[in-house]
Amino acid sequence: MKYIDEFRDGEVARTIADKIANEVESNRRYSFMEFCGGHTHAISRYGLTDLLPDSVRMVHGPGCPVCVLPIGRVDLAIRLALDQGVILCTYGDTLRVPASNQLSLMKAKAHDGDIRMVYSTADALQIARDNPGREVVFFGIGFETTTPPTAVAIQQAQAEQLANFSVLCCHVLTPAAISNILESPEVRQYGTVPLDGFIGPAHVSTVIGSRPYEFFAEEYRKPVVIAGFEPLDVMQAILMLVRQVNEGRAEVENEFSRAVSRDGNRKAQDRVAEVFELRREFEWRGLSVVPYSALRIRAKYASFDAERRFKLEYVSVPDNKACECGAILRGVKRPQDCKIFGTVCTPENPIGSCMVSSEGACAAHYTYGRFRDTQEAS
Repeated sequence: MKYIDEFRDGEVARTIADKIANEVESNRRYSFMEFCGGHTHAISRYGLTDLLPDSVRMVHGPGCPVCVLPIGRVDLAIRLALDQGVILCTYGDTLRVPASNQLSLMKAKAHDGDIRMVYSTADALQIARDNPGREVVFFGIGFETTTPPTAVAIQQAQAEQLANFSVLCCHVLTPAAISNILESPEVRQYGTVPLDGFIGPAHVSTVIGSRPYEFFAEEYRKPVVIAGFEPLDVMQAILMLVRQVNEGRAEVENEFSRAVSRDGNRKAQDRVAEVFELRREFEWRGLSVVPYSALRIRAKYASFDAERRFKLEYVSVPDNKACECGAILRGVKRPQDCKIFGTVCTPENPIGSCMVSSEGACAAHYTYGRFRDTQEAS
């Protein structure tokens, strides 16, 4: 398949691995965080850590929109379905995120909640058209990648005067999370991770471009390489990061130039800016409350804001005490460091959000068996 198989060539991967091994300095250790869950799965699925020298450590970041969704936000969605009787529309991964009272959206559906999985915001709009006598709420989650479609849906609903449609907005911002990882005092309970650089997200960067990461290179002296999700993309990004560290550089480099530009998608950015504004603060799972890290619907579109329409009040809920998702999202712990990983907590019975999502670090390690390699080696 053109433009796919070319980026999965094993011989080329070994060639890049040889270059990395030849260029790492013997007296130095390298720690790079892949922010995006898509990169985490590529690393696990294709066994890229097996190709890297021991001195190069990959650290998993919080780049999974389902994983960073706090329990209290899922509770709001469940309350809408069970208490307000709305038709709640959401993406598939969100259905199984554990919430309060041993519930999830999937379990709430079994309690007669009208909760429907959709593939796009267009599906949610159609459900609202087909059910004019019912309130339809789209549970909007995700980073900058999924925010433009939500903005379009709200504008479309306004244009059609679709009065029974609204959005529970939980869209979050990538740069704010990176800043929080690097400096926020709220997460010191998990410790700190020495990071030498970041692999920047792919899909997010197609929207926001590479420009927002320049701040981290300049202010924190951390190199960033934006990479695609294929194994050769990731290997090349690691080689580029190693070279930057060795040369004492801290720059933003774009390995994914076939899809990402410096300025990103201006039309998508303008659409988001028209519909949304910054929240003063927002709670993330694993990162606590992060200022100016999420979006809310502007007053101009207030009639399509489910939080305003249903007068919802957010209540923070602590995670399960046995779950290490918070520390894993911070990169402080690995999935196999969690005592319930692979035993009590599995994809069939997820206790934490990192095991629920198809992009979660725990799901990646469990699905591709990387934790077993570590156990056997020890």
